[in-house]
Amino acid sequence: MSEELPPPGTARDETADEVPAVDADAWAAACAEDLQAEQDRRRARYGPPPGSAAEELRKLVDTVADKLSGLQSPLLGAVAGPAAQQVVRQVVQQAKAAVEPVIERNPDVFDHLAAAGGELLAAYRSAVQAQERRWTGRDDDARARDERRDDDGGTGPGERIDLD
Repeated sequence: MSEELPPPGTARDETADEVPAVDADAWAAACAEDLQAEQDRRRARYGPPPGSAAEELRKLVDTVADKLSGLQSPLLGAVAGPAAQQVVRQVVQQAKAAVEPVIERNPDVFDHLAAAGGELLAAYRSAVQAQERRWTGRDDDARARDERRDDDGGTGPGERIDLD
């Protein structure tokens, strides 16, 4: 053996047993940095992520209210225009006053409704696709049945009778 262990009583070199200092959380820190960089990249490319369903509903109500308030009605004419706009503003304010407390008290409900709506849409899409397959496949099946009926090949239990 070229390497011999020193006798048990002799002093050993302590630097040989030292482990280089390693950051225990280096992997976690690197993953966190990568995740943050990816989120920043997506935010720059696609804009801010959508909020909760309650926040999105609030934005929708605000947008619709702004559009309706600024709407000019050519059907009512110049005389009834300002009065009609005042009525529209009043209706919009009443609608917002009715919707806001519901959104504030039950934000989770809107998330659940959004999820349920997505599931209903998926079920509807699946049903429509299945029906479309049946509709488009019906012609092929009918032709195949006609061909089988005409080309019996003598395999049936009875005899083919030509009525022409």
